[in-house]
Parts: sequence; C-alpha cells; structure tokens
Amino acid sequence: MRCIVGKKNKPVAIGNLERYAADWEMEHGVEIPEPKPPTGKRVAVVGAGPAGLTCAGELAKMGHSVTIFEALHKAGGVLVYGIPEYRLPKKIVEKEIDYLKGLGVRIVLDALIGRTYTIDDLLNKFNAVFVGSGAGHPTFLNIPGENLNGIYSANEYLTRINLMKANLFPQSHTPVTRGKNVTVIGGGNVAMDAARTALRMKADTVTLIYRRGKEELPARIEEVTRAEEEGVRFQLLTSPLRFVGNGEGWVEKIECERMELGEPDARGRRRPLPVAGSEFAIDTDTAIVAIGTDSNKLLTNVTPGLEVNKRGYIVVDEATGKTTKEGVYAGGDNTTGAATAILAMGAGKRAAMAIDEYLKTK
Repeated sequence: MRCIVGKKNKPVAIGNLERYAADWEMEHGVEIPEPKPPTGKRVAVVGAGPAGLTCAGELAKMGHSVTIFEALHKAGGVLVYGIPEYRLPKKIVEKEIDYLKGLGVRIVLDALIGRTYTIDDLLNKFNAVFVGSGAGHPTFLNIPGENLNGIYSANEYLTRINLMKANLFPQSHTPVTRGKNVTVIGGGNVAMDAARTALRMKADTVTLIYRRGKEELPARIEEVTRAEEEGVRFQLLTSPLRFVGNGEGWVEKIECERMELGEPDARGRRRPLPVAGSEFAIDTDTAIVAIGTDSNKLLTNVTPGLEVNKRGYIVVDEATGKTTKEGVYAGGDNTTGAATAILAMGAGKRAAMAIDEYLKTK
C-alpha cells in the first residue's frame, strides 16, 4: 500500500520519521533490556553485518551466550564498509554494536570462517551456528584491459574509503587513486554510492555508464536524483567494450558502444542490443565496476553437508533460515544474493527465533 496523502500532497516521509526516532533515542540514551535468565546454550554467529548483528541481539535477549566471528578488523559488515558516511554515519553503527556488547554479545575480529576456523570447528564448541557472511565477491565485466591499474570493483573502492579511510591518506595506511575523470559502470544503489563518493574524493568529472535507459535504472529514485543533483553525468544506453591503457599500465580510456532496447527478457526487462557502428571512447583515469556481487565460496567449500544452489548461495528454509546441515542456520545476502540491509535484518530475526526453538528441543 502507498500513503494516500501522496495523492494530493507529498507522501509522509516514513523513512525520515524512523530516522528521527532513532536519532532521538541515541541522543537521550538507549535502554538495554534485561535478558532472560542464562540458558547455558552457546551460539556462534558468522559475520557482523546486518543479519548477524540482528540475530546475535535477539539470541542474547533470549538468554543464550552469543559470540560473533567477523573477518574484518571492525564490526558492522556492509554498514561500515559499503554504505558511505554521508548516507549512514558510522557512529550510529558503533552505538548499535555497543548496545549488543551491553547485552553480553562477544565479538571476535579478524576471524575468517572457512580459513581461521571452519563451521565444524564452531559446532564442536557451540550448540548452533548462524551464518550471515553476506555476498561480498565482486562481479567483473570480463572484457579486455580489465586488469589495468586504476580499475576497481565497487567493493574494493568503497571498502578502502569507508572502512580503511583511504580518503585520509597518508594519515591512513590504505591509499586509493584520486581520479580526475572517474567512470562508474553500473546502475544500482552501489553504483550511485561509488559515483557520489568519487565526487567527494575531488574528481573533476564522474560519468556513470549504464546499458539501459533511465527508466530501467535499478537504483532507488532518490539515489538517482541525488547523484544528478551533485553532478554525476549519466551515459545511458551504453555498454563498455574494452579498457585502454596508456603504456604504463594505467587505464586512460573506455571504449564503448551505444545500445538500444529490444524485446523484454525472461524477467520482463527490455533487452539491450548493440547499435552497429556506434563505437566511441570515454576518457577516464579511474574506473569503478559496480555490476553486482556473488557469494564468496570460501566458507561453503569447506563445509560438508551445507547445500548451495547453482549460484553458490546457501539453501535455507525461508521461514526459519534452517540449512541442510544440522544446527546451522543462515540468512541475508549469502542466501538471497545482494539485497537490502533491512531484509538481511529480518532474516536474522527469523533465524534467531528458529534457533531458540531448536536449542529448546536439542
């Protein structure tokens, strides 16, 4: 349903109201609820992203002992490494993590499950495991020249800046190319984040390439509008053919071709088709590929009994997050593919309820 106020005026800004309520609570102090009496059950949570943090918090309130294992050096997952500061201030995430610690949740950083420990290792020490490891394996174009210097996946570009503070180099120890003419390839929310971040890194021009038209952009309308307002140039109905280097190993051009929309594909979207003889080049010294992510198979490859689908995502019961491996539950992007933080949080909450029931009957 949609807000009926929007028929005559602007609709009620529900998101802004929710943000106000959350900010008000933060300013006036968050009340930590009293957990239920300890159950003596121990649960391991893999990944300190939206799904894992939510699942951990719910389980802690139920009286279970919860330990989160996070591969990176800071908890928060995509909330800290993927979403830029201007969209989600990191102090908000830090407050939420402090709240979890107040509930008794333990967080172990720099622990890569699948390498540091396996799921079976965790099952030897814990009564149940929740996997919320996300879908952080970047997808590339697989076109000539993609290995040139100055070409990033959106994951790497945003992680270096958001989590590793590459924008503060040399005060920080993680550099990133400060391109003058930056090109972003993709049309989703992550592409908009990368483009707007490049502007904040003082790029002279930021051009966004997308192979369909504006109406087909998968990003939220608000994100597209903000990018346009800030000066991002949209090169629509365009597809990259190859990256061209300058002889020293750095990208200097992207050769492209124009596209036109044909008949709808299996998902109902009009298929982009190349226009013969329409090749042209875009000058660029930094390119950011933002065309989606896949699951990272590091964990699933070393977990016998854990079924995955043909795309490598963990197979779960949608209502409970239960996997095919006894005592193991999962939720978030590692089961659905890249989606929103709120959907991942919902999956974490549903899984926590299912894990609680499992522990009561175990």
